[in-house]
Amino acid sequence: MILRLVKMHFNDSDSARFLAYFETIKEKIEAMPGIISLKLYQDKTNANIFFTHSVWLNTQSLDAYRQSEAFKEIWPKTKAMFASNAEAWSLKLK
Repeated sequence: MILRLVKMHFNDSDSARFLAYFETIKEKIEAMPGIISLKLYQDKTNANIFFTHSVWLNTQSLDAYRQSEAFKEIWPKTKAMFASNAEAWSLKLK
């Protein structure tokens, strides 16, 4: 299994907009083949920083999502709200 963490820092004016947008796309992501779980966390000290925590069956499932039409729709809209570049890690679950 693969754990994917993505840290996103949003503009002050876009954090609430991102939260609302996430609610509209969460089910679409959760419906992707190979995803096991998806969670969203907000930083305790900086309300403009969020993390997605997703667990994927394998690297191929994650890569397929990243090449999907859903990702091509979701990522540009999300990225447009960033205050700085996102950081991402793919970790093997042991």
